[in-house]
Amino acid sequence: MRRFVPLVLAMGLLAALPPLAFAAGVIRGQVSSAVTNQPLPSVRVQVQGARLGALTDDRGRFVIENVPAGPANLEFALLGYRRLVLFEVEVTLGRPASLDVALEEEVVSGDSVTVTASPFRRPAESPVSVQSIGASEIERFPGGNRDISKVVQSLPGVASAASYRNDVLIRGGAPNENRFFIDGVEVPVVNHFATQGSSGGPVGMIDVNFIQDVDLFTGAFPASRGNALSSVMEFRMKNGNDDRLARSITAGASDFGVTVDGPVARKGRLIFSARRSYLQYLASAIGLPFLPTYNDAQLRLHWHPNERDQFNFIGIGAIDQFELNTDATETEFQRYVLDYLPETPQWNYTTGVTWKRLGIASVRTLVASRSQLENRAKKYFRNDDSSPANLLLDYRSQEIQDRARAEWTRRAGDWRFTWGGGADHHRYTTSTFQKTVTPEQVLQVDFASALSLTTAAAFGQATRSFAGERITASIGARADAADYSRRTRDPLRQFSPRASGSWQATPAVRVSASAARYHQLPPYTVLGWRDEQGALANRANGVRWIRADHAVAGIEYATRTNSRLTAEAFLKRYSDYPFMTRDSVSLANLGADYGVIGNGPATSSSRGRAWGFELLAQQRLYRGWYGIAAYTFVRSEFTDNRGSYRPSSWDNRHIVSLTGGRRLPRGWEVGGRWRYLGGAPYTPDDVARSSLREVWDVSGVGVLDTQRLSAGRGGAQHQLDLRVDKRWPYRSGGIELYLDIQNAYAFAGETKPTLTVQRDPTTGSPLVDPNDSSRYLMKTLEPDAGMPLPTIGLRWTF
Repeated sequence: MRRFVPLVLAMGLLAALPPLAFAAGVIRGQVSSAVTNQPLPSVRVQVQGARLGALTDDRGRFVIENVPAGPANLEFALLGYRRLVLFEVEVTLGRPASLDVALEEEVVSGDSVTVTASPFRRPAESPVSVQSIGASEIERFPGGNRDISKVVQSLPGVASAASYRNDVLIRGGAPNENRFFIDGVEVPVVNHFATQGSSGGPVGMIDVNFIQDVDLFTGAFPASRGNALSSVMEFRMKNGNDDRLARSITAGASDFGVTVDGPVARKGRLIFSARRSYLQYLASAIGLPFLPTYNDAQLRLHWHPNERDQFNFIGIGAIDQFELNTDATETEFQRYVLDYLPETPQWNYTTGVTWKRLGIASVRTLVASRSQLENRAKKYFRNDDSSPANLLLDYRSQEIQDRARAEWTRRAGDWRFTWGGGADHHRYTTSTFQKTVTPEQVLQVDFASALSLTTAAAFGQATRSFAGERITASIGARADAADYSRRTRDPLRQFSPRASGSWQATPAVRVSASAARYHQLPPYTVLGWRDEQGALANRANGVRWIRADHAVAGIEYATRTNSRLTAEAFLKRYSDYPFMTRDSVSLANLGADYGVIGNGPATSSSRGRAWGFELLAQQRLYRGWYGIAAYTFVRSEFTDNRGSYRPSSWDNRHIVSLTGGRRLPRGWEVGGRWRYLGGAPYTPDDVARSSLREVWDVSGVGVLDTQRLSAGRGGAQHQLDLRVDKRWPYRSGGIELYLDIQNAYAFAGETKPTLTVQRDPTTGSPLVDPNDSSRYLMKTLEPDAGMPLPTIGLRWTF
């Protein structure tokens, strides 16, 4: 019970703090036509649940004053246009909420069935497998720590790997199959301590203070978004305060941050933030064998010089340090981690600019960006760097991308056309020295590689509505090419058609479906691997674009009270996935751990399949209540070294997520989340091979028995997270305080057994088997007991 004493005291502190006087904020913005891009007068803008609203003027502008601080739903209505609801617009006293809204025209039909405008965003090109999340939902998510990658785990079809990471696993796919866009700019790295060759990490980089909302596409990707197999995540960012400088200070579970935003120059708005972690101090205090430190900064400049032109400049970057705490040697777990974990400094950034030119019934978009990642890792035998002979790993790598893309969107009657193209230049370098263990031998790898690669793409999509918008249909195609090899250069081999459609069966029921083919380049680590002769071995092995075919069908029942019920079934088939021949495993099974994946010989011989269904019940904020209940059944399989299908690392089968909360009077809010993941497969260790001294001294961990790929399965994982928020608004800002408790009932799940060596209790050295001097004595570590993780956080806006 002692572990709960601090929680009780913290909650008592929250309750004891006095309330401040009632304060209200301002919402303002401009409404235009999505077809003509012209301002719309006389639009009724209403705050749901309150007698507050306004009509737009001749320039489409509106102002609503005296709006209670906190999230508010805004409803936009005009005869001849679809009703639109913006959920949970954050109202603060420190900065008026500023919005730019576009309304779609509504066709009035003589048919007896009229279309009920759903309050949920549903692009005509992507009528299925799209979910939207607002900034307020990210902020208050129990156990989320303001990290979008953790928040999306509440949605159907989304699984996670280890609880200390935020890998996004979509419908049985690997974490390297996702792509992220901020204001249309592709950002390849969105996590601190990112796994090179994948997309996950333990802590997200994107500051929620910048986010307006996020769309997650788990199917029916727009043709303009390529190089993804499982999901596309689109971030729309806030424009910044347009009347005065506003500041905020945030202290959370692991970091401290400062954000400033306000007007700059003429018709410009700027947001800037910087964060630094104090994880290294917490890790040292509790005796962890590693000391992580991260720093990041983010910037967005919005410039709107006239009614037709908009410019957005973004910048996001991070510097990460991951050092060993060699003084933490008291427990077997500490010594085990210290023996295998390398030190891994890393930095990355992305800068980009987007120009939008609004015309009559058309939009022209140009995007240019540059991204760079530098990743290093170094490891010495038993962390003894006194002799060069002790060096086990010395890795350094850079990835650089220069991108350009042009898009045109035009409307003509019931038609909407999108077309465009892009070209990217990629540079990858690596210097790798590594002593490594395969299922057959101990190897010393020593090579350097430089790869220069150009990719190009062209895309187009056409969408039309019929029968008074009861039926919509969309067809599109994309073709990609890369000058890596003769096969990857031919765009017809990477031709990616897609089609989707929806039918409004009743005023509240919509049936939708999509079918598509997608292509994705393997990671640079695979493309740039060189053999002992210095040749690009994987190019000679025929490595090419990975292909995935999707089919999805779903049904949705939507209400006017901000709620919906959905059901979707999906099927995914993979081909040409890299199979890592040295490790005898498909790349599709890797990516949810630290370090680098794909840095070895490979062939495009792996195949895969995933199928299942999803159920969702969602209530967006309505009369103070909100919640999501999601269930997913998924099967995921990829081929082994014999070409037989085996369960993949992401074959959880059953995923349940229940999230909900209540906004209470006087600035209080309570929420909770319970999540269940079926046991994930794992490959057992080859104990006999791992016990060999020459093997263990190099690997420091168990060597997988790939002849028994995915033969083991862990136990089910479940966890309850709770959160309490309290807000005190005042005239020039506000204070928000929260208490978050992760794993409230101290669940400890059953995972893969951890194989290690027996050690001398005095020196900590591995014990040699007295019956065989070539081997160590082995044992299995006892799993850690589960425990709650309480956090108190603060945000002060002024």
